[in-house]
Amino acid sequence: MPHTVSHNPVTVHPPAGGYCMGLELKQHRRLLFISGQVPERPDGTVPEGFEAQCEQAWRNVMAVLAAAGLGAEHLVKVTTFLTDRAQLVTNRTIRRATLGDHQPALTVIVAETVDSKWLLEIEAIAAE
Repeated sequence: MPHTVSHNPVTVHPPAGGYCMGLELKQHRRLLFISGQVPERPDGTVPEGFEAQCEQAWRNVMAVLAAAGLGAEHLVKVTTFLTDRAQLVTNRTIRRATLGDHQPALTVIVAETVDSKWLLEIEAIAAE
């Protein structure tokens, strides 16, 4: 993991969902930009329900990280696109279970996905 410094100034509301307001990379050797990962399995099927889809999208993110020889601790920025605000708590729970104590910079947006069967999409940036 690159040397990072979290910035959570007291003049800004505290982060409430397992992330930091700003994550500074003091030094790094490489960056990995992970395209939006949708909740499709390797065979192209899509799980039923938001929880299963969220878990699959995170499995896909983790697979891309692993292919680059990186892990969750290397994530510096995660953007999640949800299709419904009601998914927020489940999304947060699954993200925290996936990332453990690691808290990258984070953005969550409610938007329409390209394929209506996808209930979310996750893109990320990792650094080493």
